[in-house]
Amino acid sequence: MRAVGFYDFGGPDVLRIVDLPEPHAGPGEVRVRVHAAAVNPADTLIRAGVHAAAFAGVPAPYVPGMDIAGVIDEIGPGTDTELAPGEPVMAMVMPIGPAAGGYAEYVVLPAGWVVRAPAGIEHAAAATLPMNGLTALRALDQLALAPGSVLAVTGAAGALGGYLVQLGGHAGLTVVADAAPADEALVRASGAADVVARGAGVAERIRARYPDGVDAVADAALVGPRLLDAVRDGGAYVRFRGSDEPGGHEIDGQGRIVVRTTFVPDYAGRTDKLRQIRRLAEAGVLIPRVATTLPAAEAAGAHRRLEAGGVRGRLVLSF
Repeated sequence: MRAVGFYDFGGPDVLRIVDLPEPHAGPGEVRVRVHAAAVNPADTLIRAGVHAAAFAGVPAPYVPGMDIAGVIDEIGPGTDTELAPGEPVMAMVMPIGPAAGGYAEYVVLPAGWVVRAPAGIEHAAAATLPMNGLTALRALDQLALAPGSVLAVTGAAGALGGYLVQLGGHAGLTVVADAAPADEALVRASGAADVVARGAGVAERIRARYPDGVDAVADAALVGPRLLDAVRDGGAYVRFRGSDEPGGHEIDGQGRIVVRTTFVPDYAGRTDKLRQIRRLAEAGVLIPRVATTLPAAEAAGAHRRLEAGGVRGRLVLSF
């Protein structure tokens, strides 16, 4: 089968089309004929070698990709599933270690990792939902904020930040978000009740609007420790990268603020959570945004564009 992979960790140009043996579904598994795979920052970290230790002893090529959408085309023997061949589906894939990622024509997964795609949403848009949607949902589940609480979101114009704004507003939270002037209308349309200018001094601008401090910050823009100044005593700060990852920070709440790390593999295989994402998309709460759809052969260019910054929505590879 055709896939996008790499033999050596490095920059975007290590990505190439590779020919791999076609996988088949075993007991408890289904095979997805992938039509679309979203390009996420996590994919660039895998390609760059940030998680190289997880691939020790695993033969190359390595295939990145955490988000797929397509159709069921094979069900393993004895597999208990509501899915049927030909149904449009979406899934999150975990490509760390020996498992191949989503940049491939076919992906085999445990049946519980795959759910029907939202009705009326095309493959490219559905592919933007699983990983970022589950990440946002996991963060809000960890925070467990009561309706009426104030949540600040950085990176609100991005894919993860946008889903945090949408889900936060749907949960009855007052969401204050950062945005550049060109993105303010987009962020407000996503459900932000208040918008402050992004960039240096964002914590001070949030605190000026909420003098007692916000109840929590979800730091999708990786601003780091400076954001603690925007949070009230006893509030929470959520980070989306560990301190040992590029863009990550060592965060010490100093007993004043609870610091949480959202790790999306905690929701890997959570059929209930992925179905929740589907229902929210069908209800119009989660609105997927596709920046551009590119042929799989242009994966290196997609990685370059993502790393250059400024992409609104998700770049998606088609297979």
